[in-house]
Order: sequence, then structure tokens, then C-alpha cells
Amino acid sequence: MERDEKLDYRWHLAESAVEVDTTELEFALMRTFEGFGRWQSECLASVCDLAATGPENALLHIIRMNERPKSIKDLARLTNRDDVPNIQYSLRKLIGAGLVVRQGAGRSGVTYEVTEEGRRVTDDYGALRRRLLIGAIAGVPGFSDRLAEATKALNLLSGIYEEIARVAATHRRG
Repeated sequence: MERDEKLDYRWHLAESAVEVDTTELEFALMRTFEGFGRWQSECLASVCDLAATGPENALLHIIRMNERPKSIKDLARLTNRDDVPNIQYSLRKLIGAGLVVRQGAGRSGVTYEVTEEGRRVTDDYGALRRRLLIGAIAGVPGFSDRLAEATKALNLLSGIYEEIARVAATHRRG
């Protein structure tokens, strides 16, 4: 989006040009995150009767990823989350819906994998995603290259946020 030079983009989070650019990106990320979550919930609701959040939907697909079981540790690492109790709650919800099954015992031996119903739901989700989302993206010239560039930038930014979060936590006052 081209910035209108007649508008003032400065405020307490955005005084310099770098701050303005960073803040605009952060707002775009927030809006994208919320839109992505709504998309995931609506797409899943179109293929099954589960009212799930975007992160719960993501867990379902990540559990199925590469057709191998995942531990909670795997799920936390793959989603860059550290809120294990919330992950456990989401897993109970997916298990209750018959989409995921828990296997094994003990702290290190428990894994999760999709059931046959979970496989059907994720296949149907994938088909609807291809038809709606990928169809829309494919219609935008050069967008695939822009997605690849954005992915690299977001992965880099993710690492920067992780590092500065550690610094902030280490040197927090009080």
C-alpha cells in the first residue's frame, strides 16, 4: 500500500521513519493475524461442526503434518508457543470432537495424531482452501514471489521479536 504523504503517521510509537515503517508493519500483522484466524475458523466450520479458534485449527493441521504423531513439545515448538495449558485445552477440544487421538503414557511418551475423521476434515479443509484461498492468490500476478519474500521477512522478524522479548524479560524492572 502506498503511503499518503499528506497524512501524519507519527505518534508515540512512531516518531522516526523507521518507527513509522515498523509500526505500520505491526498493525498490518495484527490485522492479518485476526483475518487469518477468522478465515481458519470459517473454513473449518464449512467442513465440520466444530467451533474452533484459528490456533486450534492450526494445531489440527500441524498434528497431521508429515503424517506422524506430535508431542506437546513438538506442537509448542512448531507454533512458537509457550502456553502449554492452552495447547492442552485445545487438544482436549480436538479429541472431544473426534478429530485427534492421544496415544502413549507418561510425560515423554504422549503423542497426538489425527483420527480418520480428522483426516477427512483436514482433507476437506485443504480442498476448500485450494478452491477459495489459493484460487484468489493465483489470480494476482506476481503474488507467489511476493509471498516467498514476505515469508523470509516474517521468519527473520520472528527471530528478532524472540530475541528482544528475551532481552526485555531479562532486564525488566521490578
